[in-house]
Parts: sequence; C-alpha cells; structure tokens
Amino acid sequence: MGTYTAKAADIVKKWYIVDAQDLVLGRLAASIAMILRGKHKTTYTPHLDCGDNVVVVNAEKVRVTGKKLADKVFYWHTGYAGGIKGRTMGETLGGKYPERAIIKAVERMVPRGPLGRQQMRNLKVYAGPEHPHAAQQPETLDIGSRNAKNKRAH
Repeated sequence: MGTYTAKAADIVKKWYIVDAQDLVLGRLAASIAMILRGKHKTTYTPHLDCGDNVVVVNAEKVRVTGKKLADKVFYWHTGYAGGIKGRTMGETLGGKYPERAIIKAVERMVPRGPLGRQQMRNLKVYAGPEHPHAAQQPETLDIGSRNAKNKRAH
C-alpha cells in the first residue's frame, strides 16, 4: 500500500461553466477555488495543477450580502506620497470591469506563488452572458442549487 501521487501526464482537465447571476460572491469564489485547485478530485495532488478550467459568465450580476456594496473598500497604493486609493465593492461591480470582483475573490483563496498563478490561468471571467469557449464544450455547474444560501435573489 502506498499513497497515490498523480503524474503530470495523468491529469485530465475538464471545462466547467458557471452562471454567476444572483450567486453570493464569497460562496461562489470558494467553490471556484476548490475546482481550480483540483480538491474535488480523488486524484488531488498538492504540488501539481490538477484542477479544471472554469468559465464564469454574468459576473456583473453577482450578489454580496449585508452592506458590503457600500462598506467594503479595496485599497491600493500608486507608489507616490499620499497615493492611497480605494474603491468600494459597489463601484467595482458597477464599473468598467465588474469581473475583477470575482477574480480577486478567487485569487485570495488559491495559494500564493507559482502554482497559484498557474491555477488562476485556468479561470476565465466574463461580465456578460457571452464567452468564446464554446469549442471546449464546458459542462454547466449549478452552484446555486448546492445550498440555499448560495443564491441570493432580491
């Protein structure tokens, strides 16, 4: 008996499509991160990219609970003196690139380092319902039906 360790040649990657409309952002990001890492597979190997590819559509229609639209602020620094800037979650979701809210949420749930960056390359997020990955024949993944708390409609 020994512990099974997958080889890079043994890994089979699938494609999934997720409709983010009315899904709660944190719960959606946690599910996507698990799929990107490959932890849903029995052949999971921590040091290899054995996760699947995920396409997220309708990113602009994702929901957040509570007062996060107004109160949650993302900060960054320009590099200049006094150059701290911030943007609320509402401004991010209502702005030019609403898909960044999902990308950043998932990015913070995968490991930091070369493996995490490789796994993040398997995530494709689009603000609207259109995506260019139909040729990969992605399977539909219904995250909203897994738990009643995953979907938020109002």
